[in-house]
Amino acid sequence: MPIPFIQTRALEYTYTAEDGQAISALRGIDLTVGRGEFVALIGPNGSGKSTLARHFNALLLPTAGEVWVDGLLTSDPRHVQAVRQRVGMVFQNPDNQIVAGTVEEDVAFGPENLGVPAAEIRRRVDEALEVVGMTAYRHHPPHMLSGGQKQRVAIAGALATRPDCIVFDEPTSMLDAEGRRQVLQTVQRLNAERGLTVILITQNMDEAALARRVLVMDGGRIVRDGPPEEVLEAPEVEGLGLGRPFAAEVARRLRERGIPLPPGLLTVEALAAALRCTFR
Repeated sequence: MPIPFIQTRALEYTYTAEDGQAISALRGIDLTVGRGEFVALIGPNGSGKSTLARHFNALLLPTAGEVWVDGLLTSDPRHVQAVRQRVGMVFQNPDNQIVAGTVEEDVAFGPENLGVPAAEIRRRVDEALEVVGMTAYRHHPPHMLSGGQKQRVAIAGALATRPDCIVFDEPTSMLDAEGRRQVLQTVQRLNAERGLTVILITQNMDEAALARRVLVMDGGRIVRDGPPEEVLEAPEVEGLGLGRPFAAEVARRLRERGIPLPPGLLTVEALAAALRCTFR
């Protein structure tokens, strides 16, 4: 069992809409995310995914209940900076996160604001750019990069603050297929090779299938929690309008045609292996 890193206890969050109505966005959420986990957070629009994620680095604070990050209570003002150093965030539009004229200046922005010494900032920038494969672009203006490259720069900027966890809030939703591939490969490598805790908010079931654990939200509550092979083909999840991973849908149609395939085939690679075994 992974060491607990993020914990929520009876978490509630209510906000006031423009018409003055109180909206309950999160309702009694009890959750533990272990250090080094790769968790996908899925659910229909308005289900509370992004609202929950913003509690993990104290961008939002609970109306009721508690959020703990690495043993720090996020609602304690003394802990806010430490919490945000531990949990970084990457949002869906990389253009909204770029603040400097060159790639390396942008990556350096976070540690500069934390008061990190100049020599250490240089080391962090070099390392972060290498990790995301953007060293060759360090002197480029960010606005000249592709969408996928910009998003990798945003990831490098988060890495330069040396977080234990990064929350990715639909980071590929505005990217083309190649940009999406680049970003997802980077996310997987950070988790597998560096032990970074990853929370991936996504509407894409193929992306959710890459995680080791999937949380499903609906109406401000977590309604399903488990490994992707159990969660992503569950009827109640499909009933939320989330669909299935592409490979899982192909496997379902093949079973309907009499081809005996096992459940839990969520990736093209897994489906291809199962078909080879079936027709050997």
